[in-house]
Amino acid sequence: MTRSDPPDTGTKPARRPTLSLKGRALKYLAAREHSRVELTRKLAPHAESPEQVAQVLDELEQKGWLSAQRFADSMLHRKAARYGAARLKAELAQHQLPSEVAQAATQSLRDTEFARAHALWLRRFGEPAQSPQDKARQMRFLISRGFASDVVRRVIRGDGLLTGE
Repeated sequence: MTRSDPPDTGTKPARRPTLSLKGRALKYLAAREHSRVELTRKLAPHAESPEQVAQVLDELEQKGWLSAQRFADSMLHRKAARYGAARLKAELAQHQLPSEVAQAATQSLRDTEFARAHALWLRRFGEPAQSPQDKARQMRFLISRGFASDVVRRVIRGDGLLTGE
């Protein structure tokens, strides 16, 4: 033993206690809103049975700590500036939210689709296309982000810029 080595006390370093399923779920929810599907996927490896996960998630929903509406609002808040209604609707569908929650969320997106597409186009390109190839590239970009084709055409044409739509 050298002078810099601590004396051997025969004890092992303290380990963190393992979290319960509810503790893990609350840890995930403290970081951001999650859907029930996400939490099920994340908690399943730590549970003894799928019923145990369902029971914990049911309890969290009853207490208001897990909410499909809050998850949808949170996801749309994070991603609406970058993606169109079609793409966000598909993401919401992957999380198997109740249909009324998903419908209400996507309706609010459709109302702002042109403004969001135009803002994204301005950030990305900033000026009208100079060639047909540039125009096609700009259109492909917006369509790949999930914006409706009629909205993309209006943005590329410059519709609504002067009228403030």
